[in-house]
Amino acid sequence: MYEQAVRPDDASRWPEDLADGVERIRDAGVAGAGGAGFPSYAKWERADSTEYLLVNHQESEPNYVVDKWLGKTRASAFAELFDRLLEDVFDVIVVSAKRTDREEYLLELEAETGGTVRTPDELPLEVETESGVVFAYTDPTYQYGMESVLLNVVADTVIGSDLPADHGWLVQNTETMSNISRAFREQRPVTSTYVHVDGDVPRHRFLEVPIGTPASTVLEAARAPIESLPSDAVVASGGPGWCFELECGPREFGITKATNGLLVLEESTVEANTLGDGRIDVLESRDWTERELETEPTATLEPDRVRIPLVTNPAFEGTVEPARPIVAPGDRVDRGDAVAGPRSDGISIPHHASIDGTVTAVTDSSVEITADDRR
Repeated sequence: MYEQAVRPDDASRWPEDLADGVERIRDAGVAGAGGAGFPSYAKWERADSTEYLLVNHQESEPNYVVDKWLGKTRASAFAELFDRLLEDVFDVIVVSAKRTDREEYLLELEAETGGTVRTPDELPLEVETESGVVFAYTDPTYQYGMESVLLNVVADTVIGSDLPADHGWLVQNTETMSNISRAFREQRPVTSTYVHVDGDVPRHRFLEVPIGTPASTVLEAARAPIESLPSDAVVASGGPGWCFELECGPREFGITKATNGLLVLEESTVEANTLGDGRIDVLESRDWTERELETEPTATLEPDRVRIPLVTNPAFEGTVEPARPIVAPGDRVDRGDAVAGPRSDGISIPHHASIDGTVTAVTDSSVEITADDRR
């Protein structure tokens, strides 16, 4: 059986070296939280051949605040992580955010890290002349949230069809780095993520959501039960500038490690704003900052059931192998217990129970758990 990632007897011990760190990232089941969901350990396996870490703190979706909130409230944890990484792995760590977010969200992180500040007119960086932590502030342009565009703006690096590691860079967004910090420091697996809910719902929500929670449960937290939605309403995963219609109904869709937003939209709006490959861009369809935004998580959901996906992003199937279930129906699990282990071939990560409960179904694509008091 796959060994559970959390080991309380040595939970306060930092990784001994990069190889140990990569193992901890894998054991914790960390996947990119910026939307793609690619297993993070596969990037970090190449860290010894890279020189620079780019923390994508852009958070371009106008109704998203999770990365900004994490950077502000966990500044000391990030500073400790950056110190360790600068000692052993990277020459320079670049945190790139929009200059318009600096005063409200970045000053604590700047102070904790003692970082150097570079303004938009000082970009691109001559990164080989920099040291320590560098805050590279950009203009508030939406496209700068894409890592390929951001690398070009920040470091004059064009990756084309290459990977950032081919050019000496490792790129992660802030929520992913927070999960890596906990994997290093506490060996804590990823069991929840932060999700924004917006669009045609009564209120904007910023929630902590257990992995596998049905989208219908998340919508209920925004006072938008699916029974109340218009018959032609479309539920999309993502933010206003980059989202996709759910491939299954909200009851069947389970929140993944890469789900960072749910939007309820009018069908006509979706039809008028769908681009290639099914991407929906409704950024200009309304003012997404007009109403009050929740700027910190206001609730942690407690779903009746969860369906843990065995691969975070099905688009990577073939490159990323689904995890192998290691539980059976009837098994009792606690939050954090491994329910699926990585396969021995290909890129693969474990997945963990996100609630306390009993396993009620196991398939090739998911493990379903029903909460203790809901059986």
